[in-house]
Amino acid sequence: MLKTIFAPPAMTRRGFLGTAALGAASVALAGCTTVGSQPPPQPQLPREPDLPDYATMYGPIEDEGFQIPAVPYQKIDPQFLRQIVDDPTGQKPGTIVVDTTSHFLYLVRPGGQAIRYGVGLGRAGFEWSGNAVVQWKQKWPKWTPPEEMIARQPELRKYSADNGGMPGGLKNPLGARALYLFQNGQDTLYRLHGSPEWTSIGKSVSSGCVRLMNQDIIDLYGRVPGKATVIVTPNAESAIAATSSRRAIPIDAGVPQDAELLGPAY
Repeated sequence: MLKTIFAPPAMTRRGFLGTAALGAASVALAGCTTVGSQPPPQPQLPREPDLPDYATMYGPIEDEGFQIPAVPYQKIDPQFLRQIVDDPTGQKPGTIVVDTTSHFLYLVRPGGQAIRYGVGLGRAGFEWSGNAVVQWKQKWPKWTPPEEMIARQPELRKYSADNGGMPGGLKNPLGARALYLFQNGQDTLYRLHGSPEWTSIGKSVSSGCVRLMNQDIIDLYGRVPGKATVIVTPNAESAIAATSSRRAIPIDAGVPQDAELLGPAY
């Protein structure tokens, strides 16, 4: 059985200084203790419980009346499978950081940890980066391709907003869940969403949005707090407040009527 793989922690300047300070404190403590005494126990930060094994994690799921097939995880590069890692971002718990260079999505957890998911991203010319907030959440979302996409692919006209879009389902490009991102109170037309195309994880092939395997987006959806901050950046270790206003050519335009409203964006 394949076990969850933990990524080795990156040694940042903060980490180096923290290690040095800890070493100095240990020396000082040793100088004022008697022979045979023990240093006081150090408090332990809470840690995320172990995730299930991959056979369970990526097994078949019955969800909202849909039968999601198992993912052949053995055919996927193990680095892109869901796993608990040491947090490389330095962001507060509950923050989502998408590292577009490594094709990783991090959900920051307490105790210096993060849950890392593999993602697929937009192909060259369709990338987006910046800061946003999760404004809407939707299970089995409707897909309404924007006019820009329909112009490139006229066969998608039957799924236009005027024609009611594509209903949620196993073949829907948005998969089992979608998180809708807003920036400065405006819809970015950028989504974190599921996908039945597990072969696209770790690659840049979609039209602008961040896609996860359906099993992973269901897991992420259940963990993400309302109005969570999302940072899309080329480097997780420098996840700073980006100010880019460049918008992606979206895979889904507009917010469906039955989406879960999370309150005004900020």
